[in-house]
Amino acid sequence: MIRLFDFVFSLVGLVIGFPVLLALTVIGLFDTGSPIFRQVRVGRHQQPFTLVKFRTMRVDTASVATHLASSASITRFGHFLRKTKLDELPQLWNVLKGDMSLVGPRPGLFNQEELTAERATRGVFDVRPGITGLAQVSEIDMSTPALLAETDQKMIRSLTLVDYFKYIFMTVAGKGAGDRVVKR
Repeated sequence: MIRLFDFVFSLVGLVIGFPVLLALTVIGLFDTGSPIFRQVRVGRHQQPFTLVKFRTMRVDTASVATHLASSASITRFGHFLRKTKLDELPQLWNVLKGDMSLVGPRPGLFNQEELTAERATRGVFDVRPGITGLAQVSEIDMSTPALLAETDQKMIRSLTLVDYFKYIFMTVAGKGAGDRVVKR
């Protein structure tokens, strides 16, 4: 049932949001020269997939977890995208393809070994990663791997259709700060 909602909502979001996606892509071209950010992430059953987002950091920024990146790497337009969560819109493509769900544990990087190990012991990789979830609306990010994996496990075990819509609504309404970037 949730996969059906994921498919329908991502398809509708991509079609209706196409003008916004196009405008943000053009602005991003002027901002960084490369508006789309692609990164291999850990997916369901620990299989790799390529996540797509709008680029919020300079092109030469190291590929590390957000909490390890410098805030100086974020562009002015990138700050706007992060604050409004518009940087996440291209992930609707990942949801449509079936790599992700709208609601699930945020996909980590393969070099986040502690997080991957914590999630593996808790069965978090049994589900598709998501754009948002309990950890995100609770402002828990990847800088606390054990707490994040524990929260992901709690969400997976108790996720209902009501929760699915609640987490989406909370995210759209601005709840949660996303991954924190260290001020440097």
